[in-house]
Amino acid sequence: MSSSLAKKQILTGIFFLATAVMLGAFGAHGLKQTLLPKYLSTFKTGITYQFYHGFALIILGIITQQFSALKTSASFYTFTLGILLFCFNCYLYAITQIKFFALIVPVGGILFISGWSMLFYQVARKQK
Repeated sequence: MSSSLAKKQILTGIFFLATAVMLGAFGAHGLKQTLLPKYLSTFKTGITYQFYHGFALIILGIITQQFSALKTSASFYTFTLGILLFCFNCYLYAITQIKFFALIVPVGGILFISGWSMLFYQVARKQK
């Protein structure tokens, strides 16, 4: 079970890192002349957090492989949903300037915090 979960975590992290590179290039080359600096900054914030949490998913997969007793699936799902709600709504807001998308971003941030908190709890309670 933990081996397939670890593989899923690592592959999901790789996917989000690859899309962060593509979206980052799109932002740097395709949007730089189009968006106001405020919106370009929001787009870049989405890219930054997607990178952080893409790497976090890969690390989570490695942790899952090394410490099979840890329950990491909740952190995996909250990080993944956090990327979708935080990062992708940053992108949508930056491109469309529709305020609704900006209102969803904090939900993704709460999911990131929840994922890190759950991982902290799992590691802290682990016995040798």
